[in-house]
Amino acid sequence: MAFLENSRVEILGFAVALVAVTTVTAYFYLNKKKPKGSLDPEKFQDFKLVKRTQLSHNVAKFRFALPTPTSILGLPIGQHMSCRGKDSIGEEVIKPYTPTTLDSDVGYFELVIKGRFKYQPNQVKAFGMLAGGSGITPMFQVARAILENPKDNTNVSYLR
Repeated sequence: MAFLENSRVEILGFAVALVAVTTVTAYFYLNKKKPKGSLDPEKFQDFKLVKRTQLSHNVAKFRFALPTPTSILGLPIGQHMSCRGKDSIGEEVIKPYTPTTLDSDVGYFELVIKGRFKYQPNQVKAFGMLAGGSGITPMFQVARAILENPKDNTNVSYLR
């Protein structure tokens, strides 16, 4: 009988300890504050470019370091940030970009950027357009310029 009582005391002690550990762990996990984002909506900030990957002749992926290896960008999903920099010909440009990374990607963020495009009449034989969202407006402008220029023989196809 004494053996059973000692076993019950040990099991009860173990159960109490397990509940305590679980409670403390849950408290810290649930009350863990999300790290503050690295962006300041009131001013431009400098971020160091750490890697550039060429994806096509005029598209590149840029990886920027955040202030610390554990920093997050803090931009809500699907939102854009205004970026200021110099383009390939040295002109200052300010444009909105949506990062391709999430806050689970700590210490850095990435932007995929298409290079500057200037349409010239008869530059190509045919122009295929695939666009949606905010990318639709530059395509409308290019298509309109082609269609309104009687000397431009470029064929235009558009898929949305």
